[in-house]
Amino acid sequence: MKIVTKTMEGIADIQFFPIIGLIIFFIMFVVLLYFVSRLTKNQVDEFSHLPLDSDGDASRENTES
Repeated sequence: MKIVTKTMEGIADIQFFPIIGLIIFFIMFVVLLYFVSRLTKNQVDEFSHLPLDSDGDASRENTES
């Protein structure tokens, strides 16, 4: 671990990378929550049947209706 620590200390402005990573994670999490909150009941029902559906029949039935 000392090798990694000493190598990272030599890089200028390395302390900003964890902050940038946290910001990217937080933005993606908020965007995901937004899209999940906008799902309709029919979409949630369709997505809940996907793991059980081997041929994709449930998605075709919902689009035909």
